[in-house]
Amino acid sequence: MMIPIFIFSLLITLSSASVSDFCVADTNQADTPSGYPCKPASKVTVNDFVYSGLGKAGNTSNIINAAVTPAFDAQFPGLNGLGISMARLDIATGGVVPMHTHPGGSEVLIVIQGTICAGFISSANGVYFKTLNKGDIMVFPQGLLHFQINSGKSTALAFVGFSSQSPGLQILDFALFANSLPSELVEKTTFLDDATVKKLKGVLGGTN
Repeated sequence: MMIPIFIFSLLITLSSASVSDFCVADTNQADTPSGYPCKPASKVTVNDFVYSGLGKAGNTSNIINAAVTPAFDAQFPGLNGLGISMARLDIATGGVVPMHTHPGGSEVLIVIQGTICAGFISSANGVYFKTLNKGDIMVFPQGLLHFQINSGKSTALAFVGFSSQSPGLQILDFALFANSLPSELVEKTTFLDDATVKKLKGVLGGTN
């Protein structure tokens, strides 16, 4: 008598487990630190688990001559709660992705086309950089400052993966000079002179 009861309990457990297989993002609701609320299972379709946005090159006609096209939970609802995401990186000739961090996740990059000089700085100020060619892969640990530069003579293309569905992004140059923090405070904390700080604020859109 105990065996049938055990089997029945096991079946109930297995059947109820399926409801937590995924949590497709309901992007009509606000994002939270733990991700988006789940879309009702009855409204989930296969299209929630497929994303075609990385098939087209990003627009590199900007100040850094580079474009990052994300496939995070906001763009790709099926990633919500899975702790993974991707992005496409297009860097025109002479382009650069300036020093930046992803506070929410580590990054792995694979070069598909062109040549990219990439590197990061550890919390002990150790420097790790290398020129990457087609097929090369490099990893950037979570939260560390890192960069990518097109060091070749043609457009470079890479795809990157993250250990978070929403890794976040803070670009150092913009954090310092594209804000309203008074110039004298920026000068004090960066040891730069007034003319340099105001020039960079002017270029990047900062004020004060």
